[in-house]
Amino acid sequence: SAVDCGRKANSTVVWKDVNSACIAEKEFRLAQICGLHLIVHAEELEPLIRLYESGGHIDELCALIENGLSLERAHMGMFTELAILYCKYRPEQIMDHLKLYWSRVNIPKVIRACENAHLWPELVFLYVHYDEFDNAAQTIISHSADAWEHASFKDIIVKVSNVELYYKALRFYLKEQPLLLNDLLNAMMPRIDHTRVVSMFLKSDNIPLVSKYLVAAQASNNKAVNEAYNDLLIEEEDYVGLRNSIDNHDNFDAIGLAQRLEKHELLEFRRIAAHLYNQAKRWRQSLALSKKDKLYKDAMTTARVSESTEIAEDLLRYFVESGNPSCFSACLFTCYDLVRSDVVMELAWRHGLTNEAMPYFINLVREYQTKVDTLTTELSDLKSKVERSAGGAPGMPAPNVGQNQLLGPAGFGGRLMIAHSGSPAPAAPGAFMPGQQGGMAPPNGNPPPFGFQ
Repeated sequence: SAVDCGRKANSTVVWKDVNSACIAEKEFRLAQICGLHLIVHAEELEPLIRLYESGGHIDELCALIENGLSLERAHMGMFTELAILYCKYRPEQIMDHLKLYWSRVNIPKVIRACENAHLWPELVFLYVHYDEFDNAAQTIISHSADAWEHASFKDIIVKVSNVELYYKALRFYLKEQPLLLNDLLNAMMPRIDHTRVVSMFLKSDNIPLVSKYLVAAQASNNKAVNEAYNDLLIEEEDYVGLRNSIDNHDNFDAIGLAQRLEKHELLEFRRIAAHLYNQAKRWRQSLALSKKDKLYKDAMTTARVSESTEIAEDLLRYFVESGNPSCFSACLFTCYDLVRSDVVMELAWRHGLTNEAMPYFINLVREYQTKVDTLTTELSDLKSKVERSAGGAPGMPAPNVGQNQLLGPAGFGGRLMIAHSGSPAPAAPGAFMPGQQGGMAPPNGNPPPFGFQ
């Protein structure tokens, strides 16, 4: 009857009195009816909660507010106070409540409740939805046993504004989740300082843990990354990977690396040292390494790349002095454009290497013959043009038959006389004869008698 009177009065004061009486009599069904008329008023919600809590009626209080969430007049305070109650008394339900109603709660107020209750996953969830990514990352690192989850941490860490948290996260993973370091580094790669990261792992002697990151970071051609990765490959004795690394990424101390590798116990690493000297154009140091290891093919390649006649001929002399005729012949082929034919001929004649040098000379003769044939063809074409030009101009004398007449250098008006059948061409009347001292040749073109001055 008291509830019916409250309905008729429809007054907040009456509902409060009736609700208090029902709670005192433990008539919680009737108290809930009264409470639903009270909780829709924000100013009445907190006193009502204190009343229930003072009597220890937590379940009834939660049921009351849960039923009130479906009312049209439900407000933010109801969602917020229910979340706080869950934090205090039903922590297993708080996450579900936040996932459903996070947009309708007072987040800062619930954050404080979660901190007091040590509900770290829920606290991280609220920080993320409140765009407090720095606090979320800090909470995960500080309370990793409860709050850490790799996928969510990766999503959070890339959104933080304090870059120092990146390196704190790396130290955290190095300590607790070292096998996931590469995945985390790949997520943070656009914003981290590669030099600082490499320095951090070098100091802790954990570079092998981040080898995959180093491979990905080499795209930036960072010096610290390249040198750390090259050192790792040397330690692992991966000469194929090292060769690819130095060919594709050139920002490192090449000479320092070459000086280290030339003393390496493995042959392939000494070959890489010679390759590095080649890239630095230190040809003689590269040749010295190749000769020492008897890598004659590499030595020939170095001489050819150097484009130095002196280096190529020195290598030829080395093969002659070391009694290696096959390499002498191969070097002539490899450095064909660099060595001088007279030097080759002298070395072959003095050391009995004519047979080994013969392919070189055959090729040389063939090359010269081709050049002579080309020049002859060009001269013949030029002769034809001159004859056509002279024959078409009126008043011009026809050229002498049997002679190749060519214009000399421009402005001099000279002639080049080429006779057929190997005999000298007859000189034109009055032409100057070589060897003649200040006179003119006889009209018949014969040389003067002996002793004629």
